[in-house]
Amino acid sequence: MQKQCSVLIVNCSGREMSHSQALQRRGFRVSETPEWPSDEVVTHYEITVIVLREMDIISAVAARMRAKPRFGNRVLIGVTRQPPSAGERRHAILSGFDDIVGESNDSRILIARILQRLRTRPEHRCLVPERKRPAA
Repeated sequence: MQKQCSVLIVNCSGREMSHSQALQRRGFRVSETPEWPSDEVVTHYEITVIVLREMDIISAVAARMRAKPRFGNRVLIGVTRQPPSAGERRHAILSGFDDIVGESNDSRILIARILQRLRTRPEHRCLVPERKRPAA
């Protein structure tokens, strides 16, 4: 039996976000924390979403998360205030993020990027929500 895929949202920025509810509706187990997570906490989640205060800290944030013991090949997504430029997105990926998205009220981009990364990582052994909802 597979477990439900889980997402940890690290929101040290204090900004309100609609992503938690959208991820839950899509079938993910979601936890949100306003503090930097301990090493043990991140191992309970397949996906970590970091709400970034500023773009210029992405390298340090990615390195800090990837350096956590047993973080391994977990999905790491950054969320910024504004949609990132192609150069900013490229820099974030080279720094260690799997992807970076803008903080919009439309969570479909975030969910699509998470699902895309999860499908390439079967080692997580969690139930990836189906793409389409069953007909009513």
